[in-house]
Amino acid sequence: MTRFRTVTWEDPSPVRIMGGVRSGLELWQAIAAGELPPPPVARLLGCDEIESVEEGRVVFLMPPVEEHLNPLGTVHGGVLTTLLDSAMGCAVHTTLPAGVMYTTLELKVNFVRPALAGGATLRAVGTVVHAGATVALAEAQILDAASGKLIAHATSTCLIKRQAAVAAA
Repeated sequence: MTRFRTVTWEDPSPVRIMGGVRSGLELWQAIAAGELPPPPVARLLGCDEIESVEEGRVVFLMPPVEEHLNPLGTVHGGVLTTLLDSAMGCAVHTTLPAGVMYTTLELKVNFVRPALAGGATLRAVGTVVHAGATVALAEAQILDAASGKLIAHATSTCLIKRQAAVAAA
């Protein structure tokens, strides 16, 4: 039986514009409060619910659903890795001033146990370990929200990109 899924998202340009005038923490607090839309990828994966945001820490929730499955019937490692990378990157972003960007340089993931479609909501907790001027280190865990059991763990190195202001055309 063929299944269908429709994905909708809001125009992401208001977030990009506000990123130039709000700190990363202010930006993510506004997204969590529903004042700004979540990134389109969050809508695509269904990880657009934010449990909490504070400086150096972000918690996302994602219900595992059938379209996340690999051929073995478990949530695909790429989906879990994207969730981990998002939690770590957004945690790093909360430590940055307005207009400063980051990008992931390195990512390491360990999978501990499978996540199953229809199972407990996945809780991704991203935390900054070190926030330097040019490099930030972060870690994240995906936990089974019902039992608290660890599903996956990751570490990341992010490059901080302090760019000169771009002149308007």
